[in-house]
Amino acid sequence: MTSVISRRVFISTLTGGLLAAPIAAGAQQAGRVYRVGILANVPLTDPGGAVVWGAFVQGLRDLGYEPGRNLILEVRSSDGRYDRLPALAAELVQLNVDVIVAPAAQNVAAAMQASRTIPIVMAAVGDPVGDGLVASLARPGGNVTGTSFVTSALVGKQLELLRQLVRHVSRLAILVNPANPNHPLVLDAARAAARSMGVQLKAMNARGPDDFTPAFKTMTAERAGACFVPWDGTFLVHLVRITQLAASTHLPALYGHRGYVDAGGLACYGASALESNRRAAAYVDKILKGAKPADLPVEQPTTFELVINLKTAKALGLTIPPSLLARADQVIE
Repeated sequence: MTSVISRRVFISTLTGGLLAAPIAAGAQQAGRVYRVGILANVPLTDPGGAVVWGAFVQGLRDLGYEPGRNLILEVRSSDGRYDRLPALAAELVQLNVDVIVAPAAQNVAAAMQASRTIPIVMAAVGDPVGDGLVASLARPGGNVTGTSFVTSALVGKQLELLRQLVRHVSRLAILVNPANPNHPLVLDAARAAARSMGVQLKAMNARGPDDFTPAFKTMTAERAGACFVPWDGTFLVHLVRITQLAASTHLPALYGHRGYVDAGGLACYGASALESNRRAAAYVDKILKGAKPADLPVEQPTTFELVINLKTAKALGLTIPPSLLARADQVIE
């Protein structure tokens, strides 16, 4: 869990010293200076991006890498526009970075297209085997390794929790980004879970911010009783807008990332993005010390968090079951 104080520290660090690191590194003393590229979707100046990437940078610091001393961070962000990723990945390759860190399947794929030799570290990719990024979790086999976020495998549990939050619901909606290669897997898992629960599921496509308002209006028109918003870079960039739409349409929503709950969303359940990014730093360290990505098994998450916003629940007229509150890792009041 991240407190307000630590969040401010991360934001201050990223928007101050870290983003200035490429300039400061010009005055390095003798010795090896490593250049690490970050191919992000959420800008590091965004509060949510600052928290998540702050965890990665702190992980590097804990391992002895200090921006401005022996580390240069080259950051490129798509701002949620996946079509920009190939050009941004090519920029990082031209900068001759030692490692590229990428947080989603489409980002990793863009980095792989740009280079088959520069090591690529995944930071919380949903299904790296299913997406064709690695040969297997145990032996990735190429220039890619890192942490997996098992997004599709969690969907059944997420919809089960959503139904516990909103009892007697018969119609659920799911917000899907057709540009996200992992979302077909997520949608298949959601449909299977809905069938097993005996509820109807309506998929609403949204590629960008212009699609969010029509999607929520359609959910309301089709009398959806609740909504699930899975992990997606474009959605994360606009998480405040999405949580506001859920509130204005009086639609209870469960999210795959805790940033939404911090922004006023009802609840989230998923692997800890902070922990996944800290672990990604460990992969970078091993690779910089000579390990080959092909020989480093992909790490699956061990830390999951359920966060519930009681203030939002009250505004929606929901009474959260005591058993669910007892299971929550954090309850925001």
